[in-house]
Amino acid sequence: MSLKIVIDQDAATAPYEQLRAQVAREARAGGLPVGYKLPTVRGLAEQLGLAANTVAKAYRALEADGVIETRGRNGTYIAAGDSSAREAAAAAAAYVERTRRLGLDREAARAAVEEALRAAYGD
Repeated sequence: MSLKIVIDQDAATAPYEQLRAQVAREARAGGLPVGYKLPTVRGLAEQLGLAANTVAKAYRALEADGVIETRGRNGTYIAAGDSSAREAAAAAAAYVERTRRLGLDREAARAAVEEALRAAYGD
């Protein structure tokens, strides 16, 4: 098994975000199993023709999202569990609490979410 990442330098999306999204997608789909050791920052940067800081930024974002974990000098690995689902549930609960404090009813709260999703995903 090998890490297959393709960075489109002409894309509107920043290279670090392309890298972050591809690793996250592969990890969640099982293409990168729990415990899979990722290349070093420098190694992956060389492989992809990116600056080491670009790969480091993607790794930091992936770690913040719970997709990967760094084990010091032992390396960086695909993390266990789906922390993204837990984080999304926590964000949803916080959103509901905030909209209630603002006095929005369910329909207004749902409409705000739908509008944000359309803006984010281009629907």
